[in-house]
Amino acid sequence: MNSDPATGTDGAWIVGLLQTGDSFYPTGSYAHSFGLEGLVQEGVVRDRATLHAWLFRSVLPALQHTDLPIAAHAWRAFGSDDWKTVGELCVLSSALKSAREAREASDRIGRQRAELAANLRASPLAREFLRRAEAHQWPCAAPVSAALEGRALGAPLPAVLAGVTYASVAALLSAAMKLLRLGQNGAQTLLTEALATAPVMITTAMTIPVDDIGWFNPWLDIAAARHETADARMFIS
Repeated sequence: MNSDPATGTDGAWIVGLLQTGDSFYPTGSYAHSFGLEGLVQEGVVRDRATLHAWLFRSVLPALQHTDLPIAAHAWRAFGSDDWKTVGELCVLSSALKSAREAREASDRIGRQRAELAANLRASPLAREFLRRAEAHQWPCAAPVSAALEGRALGAPLPAVLAGVTYASVAALLSAAMKLLRLGQNGAQTLLTEALATAPVMITTAMTIPVDDIGWFNPWLDIAAARHETADARMFIS
């Protein structure tokens, strides 16, 4: 890639990642709390302090050990046309989400992201991924689709993983503002603190082998399963 600042080439993928990480981008993530509403209903997360504890003890470690390494391996697989690995990563990503709501949320968001990459970017790679996913019945896992977007934009791997980190945490805290007395300033301080951990998380995630991917949190899985049958819900998941 030409890195001459006068050409603006590097800026193309930067603004593309900004677009895909924006709440205005129609991935459908606004309709999901990613398990948080279930924890609020259970009384486990009830204020800023308990939200902070969950974010740093559960959400960020899960990102580092699941979605980020899956996205990293998928980015590499897309770069070498290794479709076998892409399909395996889609299945692995779905299998690691034991609650049905979480699996379906990832598939919906991932499918929408892949379709947007195919339509907005006119990406042949995205179209081929969608064709193969339909033919082989692969789940359109969200981290795999994020890697696909990165390849369609020509973005380097660390930037792609930074985008995944930002979008994941920002979407969660956006849901938190609707579920808790948090406020925008409170959400932004948590977001800033969480993003400060991103460089180490990303560096670590890029080195995790496929066989070591995974993070077990029965606390969240149980809350998500109970949320599925709740009498009233603000979010789909």
